Amino acid sequence: MVTDVQDQGLQNPVEKIERVPRHVAIIMDGNGRWAKARGLPRTEGHRQGTENLRRIFHACVEFGVEILTIYAFSTENWSRPRAEVLMLMRILEAVIDRELNELHSQGVQLRHIGQLEGISPLLQQKIRHAMELTKNNTQLIVNIAFNYGGRDEILHAVRRIVNEGIPADQVNEALLSRYMYTGDLPDPDLIIRTSGELRVSNFLIWQGAYAEYYATSTYWPDFDEHELRSALLEYGRRKRRFGMTDEQLET
Repeated sequence: MVTDVQDQGLQNPVEKIERVPRHVAIIMDGNGRWAKARGLPRTEGHRQGTENLRRIFHACVEFGVEILTIYAFSTENWSRPRAEVLMLMRILEAVIDRELNELHSQGVQLRHIGQLEGISPLLQQKIRHAMELTKNNTQLIVNIAFNYGGRDEILHAVRRIVNEGIPADQVNEALLSRYMYTGDLPDPDLIIRTSGELRVSNFLIWQGAYAEYYATSTYWPDFDEHELRSALLEYGRRKRRFGMTDEQLET
């Protein structure tokens, strides 16, 4: 797929995106450092990071991305100061209250990946309602990884397989993939991390085995549609080999 988009204010077409990844995943990092650099409390960084989601959802649709997975709250984030954890929960609840109807009208399908255990009953109810309301939408699938960890996901999948009595000799990569939270979706083609950190932080460690990775020093609240476009351009320049040689790919 080739996307030809013009930047605002420019008369000439900008560089074409030669290959648009079907599934993009983002580790949204740097909210706290964004706030600190501006002399603001960390809570403001998280709020601005949440506000940024709206334009990234829109940009994904514009560029032709079909699936977006965002890392919102990890299983390790529970160890952060209690006030910050509670604030993150309130932000997610407020986003659902404020944005759900608009996202639904725009054809966004919302999914939760991770554990609901540990989340307040009211927030669990709102998450389930959002998923039920939007389950038939097809414009953009958005997986919200909230109370999510890659290792925990693998353990969860293995326990389900054991509980269902599936014989060990029937367990293979394809079967285990189906038991992941994203089992009915293709693996991510591109995983983006903002803020300049170079680690996966327990995010999609099964599904991301052959994803292309892209890191930017931009903090998440400043990661806009132009930054996303740069990541998609870089993805389009790469050759995905999946363990094969260039010669094999050319045959």
